[in-house]
Amino acid sequence: MDRTERFHLIDMMLSGPGVVTFQRLQERLEVSRATLKRDLEYLRNRLNAPIVWDRDAGGYRFEREERVGGQYELPGLWFSAEEIHALLTMQHLLANLDAGGLLGSHIQPLMARITGLLGSGRHPAEEVRKRIKLIPLAARRLSLEHFAALGSALLRRKRLLVTYYAKSSDETSEREISPQRLVHYRENWYLDAWCHLREGLRSFAVDGVRRAEILESHARDIPEKTLDAVLGAGYGIFSGRRLAWARLRFSAERSRWIALEQWHPKQRGKLQRDGRYLLEVPYADDRELIMDILRHVPEVEVLAPEALRDAVIGKLRAGLDRLA
Repeated sequence: MDRTERFHLIDMMLSGPGVVTFQRLQERLEVSRATLKRDLEYLRNRLNAPIVWDRDAGGYRFEREERVGGQYELPGLWFSAEEIHALLTMQHLLANLDAGGLLGSHIQPLMARITGLLGSGRHPAEEVRKRIKLIPLAARRLSLEHFAALGSALLRRKRLLVTYYAKSSDETSEREISPQRLVHYRENWYLDAWCHLREGLRSFAVDGVRRAEILESHARDIPEKTLDAVLGAGYGIFSGRRLAWARLRFSAERSRWIALEQWHPKQRGKLQRDGRYLLEVPYADDRELIMDILRHVPEVEVLAPEALRDAVIGKLRAGLDRLA
């Protein structure tokens, strides 16, 4: 019986009428005296269990007054050491998002509980944090004020009036939108929404929102299948229904990495006899795909379509012209 099972059994036994003797607990749990003492101490000090020793009755019981409405509740879901380590990694990610302290009051109790649980194991929380380092790549600064407004409207199903700066066109516009979902993609946040100005689905970079006002009008709900079909079918963050398929062939040396990567949920890949790797991915807008292809030059060939190959060649020539 592992410690999780023991905690639940202790909780069940002490929840009944009367008291439970130390000997009875030890027999049911099949553990040593030292282990049982550690379990009781952990339940009291870490999980705030209102366990008291009734000297007159000669056994343990829950303090009834504290039990009603108290803070103690044995979790229905228990975390293993590996799961707690994963949650601490999530804490690093949350810390990057919460640079201004906006979410701190909400996540701090959870992280304190996780830290307490982990602190009892072989790898203290501080040691884990010291040994895990996350390096954000190309993450943009986020306005937490606007992020809170977007998130609130999203969950309350309210429309938003936003002032939005589009970096691609270098233009600022005012739009009324119905938020659908927040997406964290390549270290940055995006809001998928129905744009009432354009009468269509759009993906807005959160760092492009200059002002956000929550309106009282109800947001228009778009089925998830439609969101995926319009915003999730193509390559990367760019939307579109009209898809083309890119056929890319990587050198044998680069294939050792590419064969393990996921470029798109519906990609098709095949390792060829000569060690090269053939990758096929759908796209509606080639801008992000071209950037990823250029990262692997000269270890990649664009086999099809011809328009994509010409676009990649054009980018390469433009880059050489700038260097000349």
